[in-house]
Amino acid sequence: MSEPGRVKRLVPLVPRVPRVIGVLGGIASGKSTVARLLAGTSGVVIDADRIAREVLDARETRDYLAQAFGPGVLSADGSPDRDALAQRVFASPRDRAALESFTHPRIRARIQAALDDARRRGASRIVLDVPLLLENESEHGLAAQCDALVFVAADADSRDARAAALRGWPVGEVARREAAQLPLSAKRARADHVIENRGNLADLERAVADVADALAAGGKR
Repeated sequence: MSEPGRVKRLVPLVPRVPRVIGVLGGIASGKSTVARLLAGTSGVVIDADRIAREVLDARETRDYLAQAFGPGVLSADGSPDRDALAQRVFASPRDRAALESFTHPRIRARIQAALDDARRRGASRIVLDVPLLLENESEHGLAAQCDALVFVAADADSRDARAAALRGWPVGEVARREAAQLPLSAKRARADHVIENRGNLADLERAVADVADALAAGGKR
């Protein structure tokens, strides 16, 4: 019981502000740009592609590649030949499974460690730029740790052009690789917010700002 004459103060209910945001979308849709914009200057982006490159370049991975696939997937200096490796694993489900069984646990461990570290440091916002966030959800559990999911929408022609310009991919390579992933419609359906990336950078920045405002207010879909 409260003491006589003392006014009881009510604690206001404050909506939970999403701190961990997962970014979804197709290949070359602009997810990394959106992730950077969502994080802002005080947030943290956890870039799974960068972590995957670090894992692939590790000495233990090079040794594994030479043993599992032969010297044809290594460059002259012993580093992984990413083009040769991609051609092989995307042409063979068995080889792809073998590579992923070695690299994915190491990548997942580093992503989780980075997420835990960002939480400990009290990052204002943590954005997961993880291409297979939903596909491998049962293995890494990262999607369940997100307060909100944001889908980046871009048409197929734009994504093909972007992949050709930035990665040197031939037309059709995006579709070929996405055939092994969850359909974009399913990813979009899981999202709490959708950002249309169909204009220039200024348009994208405005769209991201709108979603960032909604997230700051604790809002979802």
